[in-house]
Amino acid sequence: MAKPDKKKDVKKVSTPKLPPRPNIVFKLKNIILFVIGIAIIALGFLSLGKGSTVLAPILLVTGYVILIPLSIIIR
Repeated sequence: MAKPDKKKDVKKVSTPKLPPRPNIVFKLKNIILFVIGIAIIALGFLSLGKGSTVLAPILLVTGYVILIPLSIIIR
C-alpha cells in the first residue's frame, strides 16, 4: 500500500517582498565635510568657553546649520 504524499497537503506561503533599501553611500567629500563641521563646532564651543559672544555663535551655526546638513545632502 502506498503512503499518502504529504507534500501535496502543504501550502506554500509566499513571503512578502520588501521594497529595496535606498542606496546611502557616504563618499570621501561627505566625510571631509562632516569632519570639518565637527571641527568648526568644537572650535565654537571652545571659543564659547573663553567668553566670545560673537565668534562662538557664528561658528556653531555654521557647523550645525550649514556644514553637517551639507555633508549629508551632497552626493
